[in-house]
Amino acid sequence: MDIIWTKHALEKINAELADRRGHFHLKYETEGCGCVMSGVWNLFVQKELPDGMKKWETNAYPVYINQNHEVFLDEKIIIDYAEEAGTFQLKSPNQYLNPMMSCRIEG
Repeated sequence: MDIIWTKHALEKINAELADRRGHFHLKYETEGCGCVMSGVWNLFVQKELPDGMKKWETNAYPVYINQNHEVFLDEKIIIDYAEEAGTFQLKSPNQYLNPMMSCRIEG
């Protein structure tokens, strides 16, 4: 899998992080979705990661993904920021995986 941060996403995440540090975790959330196939991807910056995480190198910050949820991702993933919507986006060349992805920073 190839994960790319866009210039806009890096600018926004660097501004939001300031001096805080943590691990980037792309989390597939299914609570309230009704079915595991209807999950939603969100971005977390966490001090500690849950078990079962796999580290993926990127063009900037490494991203951790639960190994069991990798099947829901395409081979190329792009983390972007849409200025007009004021939100992060998770997409691939084929589809939007979450066009309004939240970013939650611990601490």
